[in-house]
Amino acid sequence: MTPVCPFAKARPDDASPRKPGENSNKYPAECPFSKARPDDAASRKAVENSAKPQAEHDGDKAKSDSMDSASIPPKCPFGYDAQSFKIGPLSCMICQALLFECSKCTPCSHVYCKACISRFKDCPLCGADIEKIEADTTLQDVVDRFIEGHARIKRSHTNSDKEEDEAGENKKVIYEDVSMERGAFLVQQAMRAFRAQNVESAKSRLSLCAEDIRDQIERMGNTSELCSQLGAVLGMLGDCCRAMGDTDAAVAYFADSVEFLMKLPMDDLEIIHTLSVSLNKIGDLKYYGGDLQAARCYYVRSLNVRRDAVKCHSNVPSQVLDVAVSLAKVADVDRSIGNEDVAVDGFQEAIKQLESLTLKPEEAGLGQRRLSVLEFLNNQLSEKPPESTPKV
Repeated sequence: MTPVCPFAKARPDDASPRKPGENSNKYPAECPFSKARPDDAASRKAVENSAKPQAEHDGDKAKSDSMDSASIPPKCPFGYDAQSFKIGPLSCMICQALLFECSKCTPCSHVYCKACISRFKDCPLCGADIEKIEADTTLQDVVDRFIEGHARIKRSHTNSDKEEDEAGENKKVIYEDVSMERGAFLVQQAMRAFRAQNVESAKSRLSLCAEDIRDQIERMGNTSELCSQLGAVLGMLGDCCRAMGDTDAAVAYFADSVEFLMKLPMDDLEIIHTLSVSLNKIGDLKYYGGDLQAARCYYVRSLNVRRDAVKCHSNVPSQVLDVAVSLAKVADVDRSIGNEDVAVDGFQEAIKQLESLTLKPEEAGLGQRRLSVLEFLNNQLSEKPPESTPKV
């Protein structure tokens, strides 16, 4: 199989020494990092040496066999020349995601994401005191090239020796750590970084993912799956900006998500859910920013989207639960601006929605969420604030 290392083509033809007169095609293109593995050169030499006596004894047939044995390509330490590979060497031990702003500790030379290691005084791997943190641009370049060569494009490869016989018939590369569809891998890496509070890394990966999805939409059209994915990724970018304290940028990302999804037909539950969540998140930012009227406007828009969905999908419990959550949000704002009677009506309507909801045994997750929302609603009704004291 043709090596899938993204560096193979960039490697100069004379990158590895050859014996005088040796056939340049004797060894297939190999990863430039293969020279870092001492056992590769030794194993190749051992194969060649062991093949020589057999060639002298058995004649031409043995010579052919020795050539076949010597043609075994060396293994890349990153696994790029195999049908599967792992990304451990390119990952940060702290956030478990691909390295971002790769930084090297001095004097131990262990590498981490800059944001991750900046929180430590001792190296998490060896315990050595960190005297200085230096940027490792060389390794970061490897990570960036890995993303461009593998993570952003899930490719198929054909056997170069049988390319003419197998025209049009592709063999999929088996990805281990990179096993998801295009875009999902970057989202996974972003979520790992986000959970580890490496928000800059998460934002960078999500931005690449959004760019990839937009490129796919240009080629394939506005399919429900791609549109839903883009809306979700834009929403996650908004979450990153909110975590970084950039409220304006967060609102802008959520608004982009809403504007994009509003153009699509509301016949896909995933799109409906993504749209309503983005509207609620804008409402949350307006609410905590003190703009209660704007918050109520976005909460009501989300509620209307979910109510329309229930009309067409009344047998979907998750949609009924979403309506109850939106009712609770609107009622909470109504109470904050002094509309107590309207707020109570909203809380009671939400409770009726949830009490009439019938769940199947396999929907245990929704059952727990239903109980949590019910508890909140009942607490709101039992703890009525004085009309003259708006909620802060």
